[in-house]
Amino acid sequence: MIKFIVKRLFYGFLVLLGVITVVFLLFNVLPGDPARMMLGQRADQGSIDAINKDLGRDKPTATQFLIYLNDLSPLSVHDPVDKEHYLYLSREKYSSYVKLFPLGSKLMVLKYPYLRRSYITKRKVSDIVIETLPETAILAFSSITFGAIFGILLGIFSAIKKNSWFDKSSLIFAIFGMALPSFFMGLLIAWFFGFVLRDYTGLNNVGSLYTIDDFGDEHLDLKNLILPTITLGLRPLAIIIQLTRSSLLDVLSQDYIRTATAKGLGFYNVVFKHALKNALNPVITAISGWFAGLMAGAVFVEIIFNWKGIGYEVVDALNKNDLPVVMGATLVFAMIFVVINIGVDIVYGILDPRVRVQ
Repeated sequence: MIKFIVKRLFYGFLVLLGVITVVFLLFNVLPGDPARMMLGQRADQGSIDAINKDLGRDKPTATQFLIYLNDLSPLSVHDPVDKEHYLYLSREKYSSYVKLFPLGSKLMVLKYPYLRRSYITKRKVSDIVIETLPETAILAFSSITFGAIFGILLGIFSAIKKNSWFDKSSLIFAIFGMALPSFFMGLLIAWFFGFVLRDYTGLNNVGSLYTIDDFGDEHLDLKNLILPTITLGLRPLAIIIQLTRSSLLDVLSQDYIRTATAKGLGFYNVVFKHALKNALNPVITAISGWFAGLMAGAVFVEIIFNWKGIGYEVVDALNKNDLPVVMGATLVFAMIFVVINIGVDIVYGILDPRVRVQ
């Protein structure tokens, strides 16, 4: 089991390293001068050169990449003395760290990953992520919970009522749910429930988890979570309906189910106590994967509903060409995917020894 876990962690590390490499190369070939963006178009060349030196952009691409890896790695090598060295252990970059052991004139340090600073606001990207990620996580969790609960229930009844009008209606709904993109459904839902029926629903077509009143005080406003949750949860809901239905129908055709029925157990007793437990395995896998996808895929929904999560911040950064924010958010999304997938693999390895063999 330990060998299996180590192998999965190693694969996850390789995936992250690949993502970091692609992100670095992609964003370093884009046009634009970050120093001029930070200082303005009227900045003198001396100030621009100083900023580029501080950002490490005056060095070869390979050296920049090594610096980037060193900044991201929790275990990193730094120069504790020479302030001009590109590996200088700066308090401005690394507000907290633990000195481990010397490596010649350098020092091995344990620290939080440094995701650089925003070109526009000068804030640390890590601070921006910490501030906005919880709202995206709440939206993703509420959406996958909505999709999972109603998707499993509707899938069960579709399987029980196979070929009925309810089953055919759920199939049509699932097709539309999978076919229509989230940004289009978001516009329709925001317009219909948040504008046309606002007097009846009391819902806003835009709004975040926290609202600021006329006195500048911040208040929790949970009703703003309803419409974006439905919008973001419709696609996983549609897929979970069909996945639950097909999986349950497959289990109901197994020999042990027929044996349980032949022994006199009631139909609903057979379904809910015996068949459903085995039928939900692929559904749980889908739910875990969709949660990671919703964390990274909530961008358009957050823009439509003015939800101040990390997706909203990424789009704003793209409009301003604020590359460190985009790069940092991309790496956070990749980390979420990798961690969730590794967690699911390990759980399956514990529950099913055949997975460990494979």
